[in-house]
Amino acid sequence: MTAGHFSQTALYVALCVVAAIATLAPDRAQSQESVGAATVHGYVRDSTRRPVANATVFLNLGTGMQALATPAQSTHTDSEGRYRFAALQAGAYTLRAEMSGYERATVGPVNLARKQTTKIDLFLASTKASELPGALPRTHAAEKPAQAPKFFDEPQFTVAGVTQATNSGGHGSDTVLRTTEALAKATVSLSNDSAASSRAATSPATERSLRATVALDPDNFAANRRLGEFLADNEKTAEAAPFLERASLLNPKDPESHHLLGELEEKLGKPLEAVREYQRAAQLDPSEPNLFDWGTELLIHRALEPATEVFTKGNRLFPKSVRMQVALGVSLYARGSYDQAAQSLVDASDLAPDNPTPYLFLGRMQSVETPPSQASVERLKRFAQLQPDNALANYYYAVSLWKQSAGSVNRDVESNNERSAQVESLLQKAVHLDPKLGAAYLQLGILHSQRADFSRAISAYQKAIEVSPELEETHYRLAQAYRRTGDKTKAQEELQRHQLLSMKTKDNAEHQRREIQQFVISLRSRNSASSPQP
Repeated sequence: MTAGHFSQTALYVALCVVAAIATLAPDRAQSQESVGAATVHGYVRDSTRRPVANATVFLNLGTGMQALATPAQSTHTDSEGRYRFAALQAGAYTLRAEMSGYERATVGPVNLARKQTTKIDLFLASTKASELPGALPRTHAAEKPAQAPKFFDEPQFTVAGVTQATNSGGHGSDTVLRTTEALAKATVSLSNDSAASSRAATSPATERSLRATVALDPDNFAANRRLGEFLADNEKTAEAAPFLERASLLNPKDPESHHLLGELEEKLGKPLEAVREYQRAAQLDPSEPNLFDWGTELLIHRALEPATEVFTKGNRLFPKSVRMQVALGVSLYARGSYDQAAQSLVDASDLAPDNPTPYLFLGRMQSVETPPSQASVERLKRFAQLQPDNALANYYYAVSLWKQSAGSVNRDVESNNERSAQVESLLQKAVHLDPKLGAAYLQLGILHSQRADFSRAISAYQKAIEVSPELEETHYRLAQAYRRTGDKTKAQEELQRHQLLSMKTKDNAEHQRREIQQFVISLRSRNSASSPQP
């Protein structure tokens, strides 16, 4: 590789432009900010892909001189390096990130269409680091604990192997189990979103140059890691692995190499190797991303107690990390500790009240047939107040009120009627905001059935089936409504549909569970003096 190539800012500034709807939830989970409006969001990171908090991000309509002459919108990144511009008109934009101590990063033109959501990650190169040729960027200190403590010397668990899953390892009903699995996948998506690497288009010239450098000096740690990372970023996973493995052997104390290897091993279907690489990265550098990814690897492979241990200690090291608190709640939920799980999500929502993630997780946890805590109801109320045009915010708040009323034995008739009317109003608003939100129609049907208004209940159930035919519970409840109105033929038809759909859903879930290998865990005694307590 030429010296001129290395001298260019482009070496340190990577841009990731991915047109995608938010991974955590469907379109309906996002606030309906403006009909036809476009949105730009993403993260600002340093050259080691760590978040840069409080960076200023500017957005100009137009490119070149036109952009300079156009007043810019601006915002600041949050503690996780996240920024967002919403309610944008269609057109070509220029995006720029600035932060003291870093070189400016600019991208454009970015063409936005109506209703388009575009993700752009901007990477800043430090102006303070005096790096030698071939050296790797230094770790960004802002994302580390004050004195970078060791996570622990001896984990209280050992991942002894993997096995094909013979059971789900969850608690409670199949509905709760499926919710647990969905929440675990959503937790992993938080890792993919916040640690997303820069996906630059494959450049044959760059690849040839990187390969030539490694060929000339096979024992060059930096060259091996750069080539491995480049190949991984361009979806050449199998080709990337040998170079990253070589890099980790040349410098076994480099946490980033182990973390990148963990990502690759998981993609290659080697979860045991992946979790060990993630663990090594976290022990070398107990940063928030390293601990979070280690914990999610344990969680997705149903090592629930170790995952809880990692997230608990990660939460202590990074008490302001929203996603660490959310992940702790999911791991507790998966173990059947529903009250503790809900409290963890409540705490996460208090860390960043404007962040929808904790509320969405809290809302999805309401499948448990127990009344929600008052704190949960209050936080979901806050979600609906902060995002009044968010269909899911209104739906989840309605469900929490309904479950709270169902679990109350002291509420008088008048109070119950008022609460029922409030729930109906929220549900009607939810389906108005998102006419395809089948779960809200289902809940409306349940509400009408409780009032013995079976005509309206049947209508709501039919609408739920129309927009969300996969909701098996709807067919069962519709059958019950038909039975109450004396239509036994239709009731029997809906019961048969419910049974067929339930069998199909169960088969699909079991197939997915068999595809995920389960970790075999060896737990050490918690009374051991050498093992610190979580």
